[in-house]
Amino acid sequence: MEKHINVPLSKEDIEALRAGDYVYLTGTIYTARDAAHKRMQEALDAGEKLPVDVNGNVIYYMGPSPAREGRPIGSAGPTTASRMDKYTPALLDLGMSGMIGKGRRSAAVKDAVVRNGAIYFAAVGGAGALLSKSIVSSEIVAYEDLGTEAIRKLTVKNFPVIVCMDRKGNDLYETAAKEYQGE
Repeated sequence: MEKHINVPLSKEDIEALRAGDYVYLTGTIYTARDAAHKRMQEALDAGEKLPVDVNGNVIYYMGPSPAREGRPIGSAGPTTASRMDKYTPALLDLGMSGMIGKGRRSAAVKDAVVRNGAIYFAAVGGAGALLSKSIVSSEIVAYEDLGTEAIRKLTVKNFPVIVCMDRKGNDLYETAAKEYQGE
């Protein structure tokens, strides 16, 4: 099913989403990759506040290429999500409502998604130039010294994603593989 949803996500939107749904996101999301996640975890471990409020927000695992003249951002394809798995449960427990990446997630992330009623979206890998056309603005909001891995606030319009894990833990990577194998 195809849906158009505003971000940040509402609980009602998350409850209505099912693994396999095609979704177009419009609104505000944040980016963070490996180095930013490591630094956020260090802040949490030290009892410090995060540089952005993750509560209710979506983090896109992405580090863009430089923007061409007249564009807010360069190629903006997803990073392999499993690289953030050791940091994700803590962020979900702080209220993060969703993530965008590519690839499978660990059992610990799946448990945290279910425990917190969150969602995991996948963006199409290798389509960063196309995905960047849905990004209206990009602003570095934290960890500028990390360059492309800085945390950015993005405004997106009709950003295409697929629900890969819904709030009940239904995992498209698992169900699609079983369906393909005829199980």
